[in-house]
Amino acid sequence: MGHTKAGSSAITAENVHELFPEVEALSAVSPVTCGVSAAESGDFEGYDEEQVRLMDEVCIVLDVDDEPISRASKRVCHLMTNIDRGLLHRAFSCLISMIWTNTCCSHPLDVQAREAWILRELGIKPEQVPLEDFHFLTRVHYKAPSDGKWGEHEMDYILFIQADVDLAVNRNEAQDFRWFSPEDLKNMFATPGLQYTAWFKLICESLLFKWWADLGTPEFQRNTNETIIRRM
Repeated sequence: MGHTKAGSSAITAENVHELFPEVEALSAVSPVTCGVSAAESGDFEGYDEEQVRLMDEVCIVLDVDDEPISRASKRVCHLMTNIDRGLLHRAFSCLISMIWTNTCCSHPLDVQAREAWILRELGIKPEQVPLEDFHFLTRVHYKAPSDGKWGEHEMDYILFIQADVDLAVNRNEAQDFRWFSPEDLKNMFATPGLQYTAWFKLICESLLFKWWADLGTPEFQRNTNETIIRRM
């Protein structure tokens, strides 16, 4: 996978602010916005107020070795004009397995803290998903265009947890959700017309079904805490 356009230089802490004027230093004090606000940008006509506000949330900007070098808003990080020039940010994706059904619910998590996604995106109570019960599996570096204007270029930390949870999904964050078994998911992939987030399809095709088969066995622990970066 190409990280930058042909002839362009690698993005570093030394040149990132020159290449992308809207990014800020990691030491900046504002917790929720960087540069031009989403409302002022004109990129979100027709979106509701909460959707626009969420695009001002801050992401960690990285070099290709996963070293933090700056920070920028979700809007800046997801514009294809920036992605095509190599702008990369950190993301988190979580696979939740219900203890009593051994099924899985997926949702892309592009935030930096547990409380941000379990309370606002999925509506899960923090006490149902203790931090110590999360397993870190691996990092996935991928680039995926969306509709021409927007896309993803992420260093995605893949987390896994088994828990019995209650969902109160925020429909501004997730259009739909469902619990499914491995067999259900394979049938869904074979069903024409269904669409999936890029990170989830990539992980399923290469890793998820093996992780799922290993669940509850000593082999599963050998899948955790990878130090390599999987480039997809």
